[in-house]
Amino acid sequence: MLKISKQLAARLKRIKLILCDVDGVMTDGSIFIGGEHEVKRFNIRDGLGLVLARRAGLKAGWVSARPSAATKLRADELKIDFLIQQGDGTSKTAVIEQLLTREGLRWEETCFVGDDIIDLGPLARAGLAVAPGDGVAEARAAAHYVTRAAGGRGAVREVVELVLQAQGKWSQFVEKYSE
Repeated sequence: MLKISKQLAARLKRIKLILCDVDGVMTDGSIFIGGEHEVKRFNIRDGLGLVLARRAGLKAGWVSARPSAATKLRADELKIDFLIQQGDGTSKTAVIEQLLTREGLRWEETCFVGDDIIDLGPLARAGLAVAPGDGVAEARAAAHYVTRAAGGRGAVREVVELVLQAQGKWSQFVEKYSE
């Protein structure tokens, strides 16, 4: 287990909702476009991490300024609780505030993972702000935690494991899958 500060541990224990940007966080930021379809590459471990988070009682969501059928397909497959693809018209902060109000949650209970300047608003407000190791300098500077893994390469899984470990929920999955 990674050694973390008491302040980070306290933040991790409060988390009830994990929200992620998509491109550059759930993916490596690459988009393959040709013909009629867009293709994105998602990391299977990141996906399983979010499934485990949901099984542990946390909620999970994605907030993207770039609508994409590929993103919706993957979110549906993982049964993500909230998928917001608002386009450039509304800030991520505003749509997250609407979500939190609707769900009766607070920013302090929210982990937000973002990799670029478009994510700075939510990173500044989240109870746990996280940037992937390859996020832009501004996102890394705004984060309470910067992952060792890159976006689309296990960063989200790393965060989920930290949250579940801090909340005493990780070992149940290790035991279950060790049978």
